[in-house]
Amino acid sequence: MLTKRLIACFDIIGGRVTKAVKFEDNIDVAPADELADTMYKDRIDELVFYDITASSERRQIDIETVKRVAKRVFIPFTVGGGIKNLDDMYEALKAGAEKISVDSMAVRNPQIIADGAKAFGSQCVVLSTQVKRVGVSEQIPSGFEVFIDGARVATGMDALEWIKRGAGLGAGEVCVNSIDNDGTLSGYDLELMKLAEAAVSVPLIASGGAGTPEHLKALFKETEAQAAIISSMLYSPRMPKNYTVRELKKYLADNGVPVRHA
Repeated sequence: MLTKRLIACFDIIGGRVTKAVKFEDNIDVAPADELADTMYKDRIDELVFYDITASSERRQIDIETVKRVAKRVFIPFTVGGGIKNLDDMYEALKAGAEKISVDSMAVRNPQIIADGAKAFGSQCVVLSTQVKRVGVSEQIPSGFEVFIDGARVATGMDALEWIKRGAGLGAGEVCVNSIDNDGTLSGYDLELMKLAEAAVSVPLIASGGAGTPEHLKALFKETEAQAAIISSMLYSPRMPKNYTVRELKKYLADNGVPVRHA
């Protein structure tokens, strides 16, 4: 049986991890490389790093921070933000990333998914989506719309149609990030995840809303998600309690969810 993965997510501004609620009101947490080292020693399965202002500022991803983090962790490490072309992908991989996450730029230029998959393999390309409930309409038949640029810009694209297209272009994984649930500690959007798993066959990563171990259990018991993004419950100063990765893995294992040993 495949084990479920726990992925620590870092939203990076100026080389430091920040934490937001619904993509707003970011508060400073810690230097990215130091927090990455802590997560690695606590047995996190993977790490994802988003340079969250790179796309909106139309600049390249923060390569120096990628290098510093890569020196501290020896687990799968995904980076995203400001990835515009194959050269940017290559630079991030050369700096120590194992996978590249494409989001806003993929919406603007879907061919980057296919080009990345052809050049580096589908396993290296993760399609990340920022998804918001907007109600069912002729243009958005699922009721979920794709947003870009840090959830600030509506695209008019139906989220399920977009992830199907992205998987067809060669994305090896899809990260579904609920804008509505992000940072709220109210749990993942299970309805959204069930719709996504019915739409594509590639592995899905759930993001947005985790606040308690029970939320992780519900995700893995009620959906086919292969991995869960967690951030607030690990390190947010807003949390009444921060959990260790080992605590979370023990809870999941005790409740019948297959996880990698802590």
